[in-house]
Amino acid sequence: MELVMHVAGKKKPSKVKVSDDIFGQAFNEPLVHQVLVAYMAGGRAGTKAQKTKGEVRGGGVKPWKQKGTGRARAGSIRSPLWRGGGKIFAAQPRDFSKKVNRKMFRGAICSILSELARQERLVCVDDFVVAEPKTKSATALLSGLGLDKALIVTESVNDATRLATRNLPNISIIRTSEMNPYALVGFEKVVMTKAALEKAESWLT
Repeated sequence: MELVMHVAGKKKPSKVKVSDDIFGQAFNEPLVHQVLVAYMAGGRAGTKAQKTKGEVRGGGVKPWKQKGTGRARAGSIRSPLWRGGGKIFAAQPRDFSKKVNRKMFRGAICSILSELARQERLVCVDDFVVAEPKTKSATALLSGLGLDKALIVTESVNDATRLATRNLPNISIIRTSEMNPYALVGFEKVVMTKAALEKAESWLT
């Protein structure tokens, strides 16, 4: 399989040969959905915590005697029915992570990359380097590719490129090792450098 690759300084794009096992797969929607849900669940903190009536401080003394007052029976001022009391079904810290094995994760990445290539949403460039750390320089480079919203996947990010793109709200730049399903499906266009393509092929095969 071949992908169109844009080379800086050349008007006519060239072609780069890529593996069909990675960029030529059928889109496996159930697998992508399962891996995407697991990835998002793994990002949840799960630190929410509330106290039950047994954990709230105080309430150890019965507020009034059981009978003879005319009021309803009460055993603690920390009852969930009282102001300042505990919660009936108190939230506790929990782990939201879901198990996804390595083969499933890599299969989902391959499936997404294949669909991006099929829909012509995957843009290949020889390299993505901004000469000076200015937003204007990054904007000009992206305009030359006809992009204003994109995920950029590169093997290495120099300081000038990082500083030039950090103020662009619709541009995100990540390394190949940081590539994940959430980032890939979150942008209309995905830009991958030649080095990132080669790294992805060696990682996903």
